[in-house]
Amino acid sequence: MAFMEKPPAGKVLLDDTVPLTAAIEASQSLQSHTVVRRYSDFDLLNNNLQIAGLSLPLPPKKLIGNMDREFIAERQKGLQNYLNVITTNHILSNCELVKKFLDPNNYSANYTEIALQHVSMFFRSEPKWEVVEPLKDIGWRIRKKYFLMRIKNQPKERLVLSWADLGPDKYLSDKDFQSLIKLLPSCMHPYTYRVTFATANESSALLIRTFNEKGTLKDLIYKAKPKDPFLKKYCNPKKTQGLELQQIKTYGRQILEVLKFLHDKGFPYGHLHASNVVLDGDTCRLLDLENSLLGLPAFYRPYFTQFRKINTLESVDVHCFGHLLYEMTYGRPPDSVPVDSFPPAPSMAVVAVLESTLSCEACKNGMPTVSRLLQMPLFSDVLLTTSEKPQFKIPTKLREALRIAKESIEKRLTEEQKQIHQHRRLTRAQSHHGSEEERKKRKILARKKSKRSAFENSEEHSAKYSNSNNSGLSALPPPPPPPLPPPAAAPLASVGTEAPAQLSPQAVNGVSRGALLSSIQNFKKGTLRRAETCDHSAPKIG
Repeated sequence: MAFMEKPPAGKVLLDDTVPLTAAIEASQSLQSHTVVRRYSDFDLLNNNLQIAGLSLPLPPKKLIGNMDREFIAERQKGLQNYLNVITTNHILSNCELVKKFLDPNNYSANYTEIALQHVSMFFRSEPKWEVVEPLKDIGWRIRKKYFLMRIKNQPKERLVLSWADLGPDKYLSDKDFQSLIKLLPSCMHPYTYRVTFATANESSALLIRTFNEKGTLKDLIYKAKPKDPFLKKYCNPKKTQGLELQQIKTYGRQILEVLKFLHDKGFPYGHLHASNVVLDGDTCRLLDLENSLLGLPAFYRPYFTQFRKINTLESVDVHCFGHLLYEMTYGRPPDSVPVDSFPPAPSMAVVAVLESTLSCEACKNGMPTVSRLLQMPLFSDVLLTTSEKPQFKIPTKLREALRIAKESIEKRLTEEQKQIHQHRRLTRAQSHHGSEEERKKRKILARKKSKRSAFENSEEHSAKYSNSNNSGLSALPPPPPPPLPPPAAAPLASVGTEAPAQLSPQAVNGVSRGALLSSIQNFKKGTLRRAETCDHSAPKIG
């Protein structure tokens, strides 16, 4: 492919930082995405990974009896454990050897050859440069390659060329992308590593810098040689050493200053780690400003995608600074993130910064700003002496394009974090639902429900039986309707001797009861007429 040729249509821009998982299955259950691997393939991979210096648990070979059912089941279990160890190791899981072994469909290309083709086409138009040697696998990225170079008329000056393909977070238009890449040599800051030359096309970018013989900050911590492969240098180093307190304070302050400068300029970074910091005497200088323009995923992306509060590139930079500070302090990366407790440090001020960026509370509630970190006791009293004035002029149109691209990068990050959160909840629910304790609870509830249902059925049967026995009886007469409301009370006439006989029940039981009582009270005995009686009860005497 020519250097200025457009990428093929339908090109897939993979995120190489997404961890791959693998599960060994029997040959009868092969599916469309299953990769067929023999034991000899595992053995070859294991031999190639020996450069990492790790003792990987590959099951041993067996020449006789290797088709026994029990042996096959035991070997399958051992190979699954081997894959689990590889895929959970942050450095191994990102290396090209493992990616090609697990996903040959997406990682079958020879990226070194592709890079050489692009670089060769570049040298046809720029004849003053020439390649000395390829720096094989000195970086961790699969699609980024490095070459040692020199200028023909200055053979003693060593330069390093980096070529990188586009990544999944490339949202700039081709025109804006190429313009911003060509602006990088104009970026002047005492704590950025100067770009000598930069160019780009629609599918990749090429940058040239001075080769630093001392290497990166990670090389200093791990006592490594800069030209050695990444796996050999950092996967299982024999000697590591944390930095002195004054170095931690100075380097940390310098890195925070350049991050604040980039944030103020609206230039997204998001790629801070110890291999992207070059040491120049007692000065730290930041590397690879082009990564965010290319849309490349960050080294620590598998970590911060787990926390939904780390959802901006500024907060990503702060979280990655926490990783870097931990490595500078203890000489190794943290075993896991978030960090529950921190080992003893040279100063409690170091632990305070680590807690604000890597603790459970920080990852749950959000990161502090770079300005807040600069005000913390660890860095606030550091005096920086530099005469170089920061300068990086970005035209207004390109600054707006950067803002839109930054928002798109953060949107993809937020969506990925949401998917991870939902998957984690589903996995947790399935695990809880399948636990032994939960099974016992479901059995008890099912037993209670069965008993309740049987009791309700028996009650319903009894009610039906009772109704059938009473079906021959005559129906009871309906209850009488309620009495009508009484008429309004009228004034009563004077009560005579016949008044009780003429009083209606409604008058007695209704609202006129008070009038009746009044009549009884006003009753006069003298008004009664004398009655004549004939008493025949006396006995007759004859």
